[in-house]
Amino acid sequence: MSLLHDQHIILGITGGIAAYKAAELARRLKDEGALVQVVMTDAAKSFISPLTMQAVSGRAVRDTLLDPAAEAGMGHIELGRWADLVLVAPTSADFIAKLANGMASDLLSTVCLATSAPVFLAPAMNQAMWQKPATQRNVTTLQADGIMILGPAIGDQACGDVGPGRMMEPHDILNALLAQTASGSMQGLNVVITAGPTWEALDPVRGLSNHSSGKMGYAVASAAAAAGANVHLISGPTALTPPKRARLSSVRSAEEMFAAVQTAHSPCDIFIGVAAVADYRPQTVQTSKIKKNDDRLTLELVKNPDILSWVATQSPRPFTVGFAAETDQPIEHARNKRRNKGLDLIAVNQVGEALNPFGSDENQLVLIGQNEEIDLGRKSKAQLAIDLIETIAKKYHEQHKT
Repeated sequence: MSLLHDQHIILGITGGIAAYKAAELARRLKDEGALVQVVMTDAAKSFISPLTMQAVSGRAVRDTLLDPAAEAGMGHIELGRWADLVLVAPTSADFIAKLANGMASDLLSTVCLATSAPVFLAPAMNQAMWQKPATQRNVTTLQADGIMILGPAIGDQACGDVGPGRMMEPHDILNALLAQTASGSMQGLNVVITAGPTWEALDPVRGLSNHSSGKMGYAVASAAAAAGANVHLISGPTALTPPKRARLSSVRSAEEMFAAVQTAHSPCDIFIGVAAVADYRPQTVQTSKIKKNDDRLTLELVKNPDILSWVATQSPRPFTVGFAAETDQPIEHARNKRRNKGLDLIAVNQVGEALNPFGSDENQLVLIGQNEEIDLGRKSKAQLAIDLIETIAKKYHEQHKT
């Protein structure tokens, strides 16, 4: 069951083109079992209709500060007490300034002031507006007041600019909310996590890689950090924003990842190898682009280092967890892999046309230990990561009882 199940969430929407993403965000929150109440500013209604948000949330949108239909006419008090969590996405520069200065001129800003629930803001604005000293001062003030800022992301913007200011994608916002609700089961532990693909160069242009997006590994890093761990995330090339509370080492090849793991493994209490590391690399990397002259091209490949096996043989030995993506007989192959590599646990998922985790926001995992198998089910990668971290923490503490 999701940690957001039965949670009362106010989804606030302010004016900005990113308001169109709020419909998907509301749907994802409902998929997690949350009860979603949308509150819109007047500016937000210029970008997305209240009827749309009512349809996806299942509740009539609230937008009036002095609402005679609300309890005693005080809708902000009623909503503030109802909420377990307030999320404003997108959050405009104007709304950030309003909250930072304690203003309450509409229903949404008044609810944010009146509630005792945690408040999350997902900023969305032009990159120049985000980087202005005034906006940064306001954000610093809000963070000091205990309001949590999610993002913004960096990338192309509707105005044509490129830079920080994009609203985080709905699945990234959901991951962040789920991570905030995780336990302290890994408090103070040093956890090293690998994520993403590796890239084995053939020449300056081409290379060997795989479909891994890194989403599962990044979700695991977020969940571990939220559980109190000191997280070192070693990531192959991805387009993802790393968790703020994780130390990031970016690598490309399997050899680079191995070198980073060798540096990071001590001190390491728990190692989780989520990365899809290439098993082989070209023996020779061409210094210039390989031309298409012949009908056939022969490549000689050599084995890459086995990172998981190396970690499992170190002393002191970290609690070592691996991942396996299998196309057939996944459980049997994963059992053999866990045994051959000397792992404490291995998480396995099946890859196929109907069950393809690559790039998806969902996954299905079975966790295999020496004497048991735990089916974590199929769910969002964010929720799977939380369930996985809680299971790993339990097994780790059982193994390290004093």
